[in-house]
Amino acid sequence: MIGPRQEAQAALFYDFSLEDHVPLDHLLRSIDRFVDLSSIRAHLADFYSYNGRPSVDPELLIRMLLVGYCFGIRSERRLCEEVHLNLAYRWFCRLDLKNRVPDHSTFSKMSVVRVLGPIAA
Repeated sequence: MIGPRQEAQAALFYDFSLEDHVPLDHLLRSIDRFVDLSSIRAHLADFYSYNGRPSVDPELLIRMLLVGYCFGIRSERRLCEEVHLNLAYRWFCRLDLKNRVPDHSTFSKMSVVRVLGPIAA
């Protein structure tokens, strides 16, 4: 006998923690113990303008690049997709489930600023 059809209904509230879903022996946990990027904003403050829209957090970009280097993700577009989908990557990048992953073009724009200087961008 076939049971009743299960219909998915979205829950109103979720009790979810990324911390609980990243294995204790995951490579990114080992790296996170030694990586301290808390002072990066102070070092890069002179490169950011006070005008215009808010920039992407430099710590987030560096953490995303570390994920790409460690896991062999060479494409910026692919890196953004992987960080969007992978819970361990989100945890390492300090992104909650509600936080948006930066667009892949952010890395290209960052490279132009690094090479040509903030005025050319």
